[in-house]
Amino acid sequence: MHVRHLTLKDFRSYPSAELALSPGVTTLVGLNGQGKTNLVEAVGYLATLGSHRVATDQPLVRFGAAQAVVRGAVVRDERETMVELEITPGRANRARLGRSPVSRPRDVLGTVRTVLFAPEDLALVKGDPSERRRFLDDLLVQRQPRWSGVRSDYDKILKQRNALLKSAAPVLRRGARRPPRPRDGEPPLDEAREAALHTLDVWNDHLAGVGSQLLYARLRLLRDLTPHLSDCYDAVSNASSQARATYKSSLHEELAARLAAGDVPEIDELRTGLLDTMAQVRQNEIERGISLVGPHRDDLVLSLGELPAKGYASHGESWSFALGLKLAAYRLLRRDLGDDPVLVLDDVFAELDSGRRERLAGLVADCEQVLITAAVGADVPDVLREQGRTYAVELGQVQAVDVAVAEETAEEDALDE
Repeated sequence: MHVRHLTLKDFRSYPSAELALSPGVTTLVGLNGQGKTNLVEAVGYLATLGSHRVATDQPLVRFGAAQAVVRGAVVRDERETMVELEITPGRANRARLGRSPVSRPRDVLGTVRTVLFAPEDLALVKGDPSERRRFLDDLLVQRQPRWSGVRSDYDKILKQRNALLKSAAPVLRRGARRPPRPRDGEPPLDEAREAALHTLDVWNDHLAGVGSQLLYARLRLLRDLTPHLSDCYDAVSNASSQARATYKSSLHEELAARLAAGDVPEIDELRTGLLDTMAQVRQNEIERGISLVGPHRDDLVLSLGELPAKGYASHGESWSFALGLKLAAYRLLRRDLGDDPVLVLDDVFAELDSGRRERLAGLVADCEQVLITAAVGADVPDVLREQGRTYAVELGQVQAVDVAVAEETAEEDALDE
């Protein structure tokens, strides 16, 4: 599978852009702020309906424009499919597949699959748990797009449950035992408390039902991903390190210990565990007005040997770990899907020492399609640039360049200096 052509309209800095792509390596070279990352960001958006740089769609639409359009021609098994997304901030986005409208944008998920690595991914190791949860869930959707709906349902249920915990606080909290007299038409305190607790039980059932499905999917994914992680970390770092990832759950202690040890209980057991734990922490949730149990509170603990990578890993080890996670994701998708996702390396090589650069180049050389961005072409190992196509990106203009001519010119400029 590869992207043959990319078309942009009012996306980021581009009023319009056309980029011909092919299997193999494509390198986009340009100084910061020239628009090279915007191009690979658009490819990633086709695959995930999201950006690796911003959390909302508003920054993706060129200033002054009402909407942006991203269109990609995707080739799989010698058959081409067109996927198109209209991004309209403040309104529902629209999508087309093969030039026919689809009912929901998420219906195009799976047409393009990407694994993207960028400097922001260092947050997988050094950042908050939300970064690692997002990594797992994004990979889950890439692997099986139907999980996008489960993920969306869980977020909606969580939002409703949190709203209830806050709105019902006056009748549920311990400090509200002797509230002011009810206003006309309001139920007595006992009735109001009973009604609020009943509604909370309903939302508990919803949260446990959908949350147990999401948790089960994450645990299975991690079980399949972990063997690739150790191999990929060792290949990037050129060392045997015992890189591991374990699941840290918000469930009660006994069940959480089993999950951390790699156990994958059935969905019904996870659902029961969620309900039991919510019952244990109910008063604490009421006092704080927030849901304290569920996949939204979990974490992925990354370790090197016996030590957690966060806080103990060096800068180079952290880069190797983040790279190892993304390369492991790539290998897992390649194995499961039978074809290669598009690999995107956004401003990565400049952050690596020469040894890691060369080892990474060797690991990705056989990928069907690799998109690379770099401020300086020399940062990209020769073995990658020489076997593919290079574009120069300057002020939103994309021009194909001859690598040999560009290198000769650079050498002449260096001699002149």
